[in-house]
Amino acid sequence: MKNMVNYVMEAHLSFENRELNAVDSLVLSQLAYLKFDHVVLGLSETSSPVPIREVVAAGNPDRLFQDVRESKSNRQLLSAFVNSPRFQDTKLAFYVNQLDDKTEKQFSAVTFLLSDDSAYIAFRGTDSTFIGWKEDFNMAFTSPIPSQEEGVFYLNTVANRIPGKLRIGGHSKGGNIAVYSAIHCRKSVQNRIEQIFSHDGPGFREEVLQSEGYRIVKDRIHKTLPQSSMIGMLLHHQERYSVVKNNRIWFMQHDPFSWRIDAGDFQYIPSVTKSAIYMNKTLNQWVNLFDDQKRELFVNTLFQILQATEATTFYDLTGDWQKRAVAVLGAMRGIDDETRRFLFQTIRSLFILAMKNIREIGSENLQ
Repeated sequence: MKNMVNYVMEAHLSFENRELNAVDSLVLSQLAYLKFDHVVLGLSETSSPVPIREVVAAGNPDRLFQDVRESKSNRQLLSAFVNSPRFQDTKLAFYVNQLDDKTEKQFSAVTFLLSDDSAYIAFRGTDSTFIGWKEDFNMAFTSPIPSQEEGVFYLNTVANRIPGKLRIGGHSKGGNIAVYSAIHCRKSVQNRIEQIFSHDGPGFREEVLQSEGYRIVKDRIHKTLPQSSMIGMLLHHQERYSVVKNNRIWFMQHDPFSWRIDAGDFQYIPSVTKSAIYMNKTLNQWVNLFDDQKRELFVNTLFQILQATEATTFYDLTGDWQKRAVAVLGAMRGIDDETRRFLFQTIRSLFILAMKNIREIGSENLQ
């Protein structure tokens, strides 16, 4: 079963001979998770592109892959990328990496300059930080979130710095930011965008999908989901998407290294699984039970409890779990009675909806 590492190892045609496709986009979106700090400069007008070989030579390996999920697979991907006839002439530019507690923003992007003189702007998805996940949850009650606004600024700024064709994309939240940025960027920039890729990226609130900007770019959007997608089905309303065969189960399918590839393209299947459809139905029903104010209260309370552990990333939670558990219980006791009741009632309503939809699945299978 081949994945994108195999694809890069076997990719011999240049971008002049074969245009960028959805698998190329996933590869570049995955590399956007790497930490290029101090190696690829930011949006300064004096910054210059860096060939990928120089990036690898100059970068500290431990730093490049710090807190990056699937470190071993990412190392294999980068090694294959540097030695691939298709990718080895790629240059990197305009790397930005921002983490802001106050505004609850986790944003990163990098621009890949390809051998056919086109540019691929890759937005990083959610990292392991609580801030990154908190910002994702904030999508349920606010629009735009800070990273979406930052994405628009980044796209407009990069477009000012370089000529030629633009393609943009990302995995997870990065895909959402790519679509949002294309919708809200300047008209002159929008006209230069040829393709927009969202790889298992969350959807949007209804008002975004009804906007004029979305109408203009929607035919250029390529959304791909694994067969048991959860993240990419969140806030899903009317976006079109293609489904990719996967070799893992449930939430693990969000990992791009598990997406199957054959003959230079994804292995597509007709639809997501029934379990993904019902999970999406359950979550959307649950979210729609509450107005924006109650959604915000739930999200803020949940992360307030997590912050009591003094962990800043999900990796931190794995250490000294007994101490973390005591901190969580203490934080729960510190919440006022009304908020605590609301929190438990909200979680209970999710459980009830899940049981109801599971029974519906069972009854349909008997028909």
